[in-house]
Amino acid sequence: MNDTPPLGPSEVSRRHYTTSLRERRLPWAAMAGIIATVTVFAVAQGLTYPLLSFILERQGTTPGLIGLSAAMTPLGFIVSAPFIPALVRRVGGARLAILCSILAALTLVAIAWTQDVRAWMPLRFLLGFFANPLYVISETWLLSITPAPRRGRIMGLYSSIVSGGFALGPLSLGLVGTQGWPPFMIGILAFLLCGLIVLAVAPRLPKMPHEGEATSVGGFFALAPLLLFAVFAAAAFEQILLSLFAVYGAALGSAEERIASIITCFIAGNAVLQILLGRVAERFGSARTLLCCVLASLAGCLLMPWSFGTWLIWPLVFAWGGASFGIYTLSLIQLGERFTGQALIAGNAAFALVWGIGGILGSPATGFAMQVFGHQGLPSSLGLLCCVLAVFLMAERRRA
Repeated sequence: MNDTPPLGPSEVSRRHYTTSLRERRLPWAAMAGIIATVTVFAVAQGLTYPLLSFILERQGTTPGLIGLSAAMTPLGFIVSAPFIPALVRRVGGARLAILCSILAALTLVAIAWTQDVRAWMPLRFLLGFFANPLYVISETWLLSITPAPRRGRIMGLYSSIVSGGFALGPLSLGLVGTQGWPPFMIGILAFLLCGLIVLAVAPRLPKMPHEGEATSVGGFFALAPLLLFAVFAAAAFEQILLSLFAVYGAALGSAEERIASIITCFIAGNAVLQILLGRVAERFGSARTLLCCVLASLAGCLLMPWSFGTWLIWPLVFAWGGASFGIYTLSLIQLGERFTGQALIAGNAAFALVWGIGGILGSPATGFAMQVFGHQGLPSSLGLLCCVLAVFLMAERRRA
């Protein structure tokens, strides 16, 4: 028999208030370290895509081969994804992130040392192989420690800051140019700085979640197929723009500096609008906000050819960038809403796998479309992808 006296109303209220405070308290130091780590990594990633495309364009490489070269990085994402859950359990999240940062820096040194598209193929594959675990680890860390009521704004903040890192990559090309070692040194130092940040904040980082049944990356496809297709679309959208927009702009007679600035404006839209999208998702639901992002991305594909030569291209690509990357942000929010524990790790790894598939299929397919149909094959391919995703999302909402 329990002899403990019942709690009075004031005691229940006090304990409830203390619990609420504990739930609302956020581990800001750990989150800051996670976000800073992947942001610095994003600076180097955002720099490499347009830089290598500019170099290959000057060498007279065909758009199809440029797209195929760019697809090697997401191929590395694909190959590495199934191994990440086991590597995290064996090596540990922080150690694996530091190791990947060092190896990515060494790979970029090798890319800078060689100026041959054939040599760049395996090197860009290795760059994606080493970069992928860092994104999976950081997003799993962040989703596991973020309270559900604040998930939208925190993941929006994460996406915004990481997108800002991507924006600094192309922007740095306008400062140091695309010739010689200076642009490569920015990426190399960014990779090394990433490892140093992880080393500094490692004591504050959370452990990887291990509760729940073990879920394989392949098994996760049956749990959330439409969510993974949304990630596929977001990945293809971003990879195509970063790798082939230089070719599209050159076909329209635009200077390299202007093209780099437009790419920067596109990624700036990613950075600025993700927090807003996260708050909208908290208010109206992540599924509804995801569909709005897809429809806005489709509208951008239709308007871009008409506005490229006018001042309207700047506000258009700004909003276009926010909406297109918002597809991934909203998918990430839904992942945190629906899954926990080992399923969350498998889901993040599956996201990385599908992101790689989207990049590896999107860039070459669009590159060959541009060879067959001309430069307008770029917005046409992106528009078709958005249209298919929108149809699936609306069908899912109707069934629900």
